Amino acid sequence: MLDSADGLAPALRARLRGLRILPRRAMGGHGIGLHASRSRGVGVEFAQYRPYEQGDEPRRIDWKLYARSDRLFVREAERESPLRIWVLLDTSASMAQADEARPAWTRLDAARELALCVVEIALAQGDACGLLLCPAPGAAPVEPAAGPRQRGRLRHALQAVSAAGAWPERAERAPEWARIARGDLVIALGDWFDVAAVDAVERLASTGREVIALQVLTVEEREFPFRDGRRFVDPETGEAVLGDGPALRRDYLARFDAALRMLDARLEGAGIRHARHVLDAAPDAVLRRLFDTRVAGA
Repeated sequence: MLDSADGLAPALRARLRGLRILPRRAMGGHGIGLHASRSRGVGVEFAQYRPYEQGDEPRRIDWKLYARSDRLFVREAERESPLRIWVLLDTSASMAQADEARPAWTRLDAARELALCVVEIALAQGDACGLLLCPAPGAAPVEPAAGPRQRGRLRHALQAVSAAGAWPERAERAPEWARIARGDLVIALGDWFDVAAVDAVERLASTGREVIALQVLTVEEREFPFRDGRRFVDPETGEAVLGDGPALRRDYLARFDAALRMLDARLEGAGIRHARHVLDAAPDAVLRRLFDTRVAGA
């Protein structure tokens, strides 16, 4: 749950510890550090020795070398270079949808909580994190940066988000999306029911950006629990359909399952890692499936 004073509830923040957002090139059982820079530090691949200095961690001392030379040396390795992570948040009208059992908790609220979790993980591992909203006319992107101040900037931007409108055409979003450089990692959160939205993340993935897609669903979309007559309204187009819940349920669930399988196939075909979150689930559950290195490397 969101904590009004600090963005995330302390218990949720604690459950995020140990999660790592790794680019695909760092996956495959090789651990971290495959996006290495020339900076020195604690890393994976050995680079050099240097004399021990006060404050160095004892575990970095090479005790075998000390036994031979009677001098203290520490091992240095190549430090992994910072990763630029963009959170891409769908703010279209359909994100305002909520379940009848919990009307105050919308799809956008859940996506915002997931986004704050991603920010927490990214900044904790020393990487730069930024934010793009779509659609959000007039809302400036938050450029990727690291550090506590960036956490405050991103939290403020996310708290100001509201759901409205529909996904823009490619030409409308081109200037802002050009900020996403080749090699950047994009974590996109939305319902992914809009064809234009899926086209957009596919295009990002095809132009050298790595994309991870998180789909956010309501409980009612998953279960279709309606037991009476209903008027179903598309929040973005206003189109309405009248129908009897029990009579529609079997056909709806079959069509919905087919739509999810089709979406999965499109994302997999584009090389996009993806996962699904439902509003009644804890946010760290889906993040653990994606970012727990013990799971990802299994």
